[in-house]
Amino acid sequence: MTKASTRPHAIDPDRRRLGAATLAAMALAICAGTTAAMAQSTDFRSTMTRYPEQSGEDLYHAICQGCHMPDARRATGAGAYPALAGDPKLEAAGYAVLVVVRGQKGMPAFGYALSDEQIAAVVNYVRGHFGNSYKDEVTVADVSSVRP
Repeated sequence: MTKASTRPHAIDPDRRRLGAATLAAMALAICAGTTAAMAQSTDFRSTMTRYPEQSGEDLYHAICQGCHMPDARRATGAGAYPALAGDPKLEAAGYAVLVVVRGQKGMPAFGYALSDEQIAAVVNYVRGHFGNSYKDEVTVADVSSVRP
């Protein structure tokens, strides 16, 4: 045994990396309303994880409500998740599309896991519910235009 392995506080660098990746996958899985066992990849740029839901409402309940809450009124705890209910930022449809596709601050990108149709559906759902009444709908072309 090496000296480093006999010290209880010594951490093997490879195990530490695996631990961080596992924790990141668990955090995404929890926010997405699923379990860590269902997460297929710890690489968030992967195209392996897909959501079967197609309607905006189903996508919101499967993914978004895990962090933003069922009523979209915000959550606090391990982090602060902004309210989507009555959010004036959603007036600019492109803003919401960009955040869902590419992520922003603490929100992970979902562009790798959702099709253009799914992103348009969930953005339109949020922009038309929870006290939001923005009438201009996001199109598949709008979503496609913000992908890297």
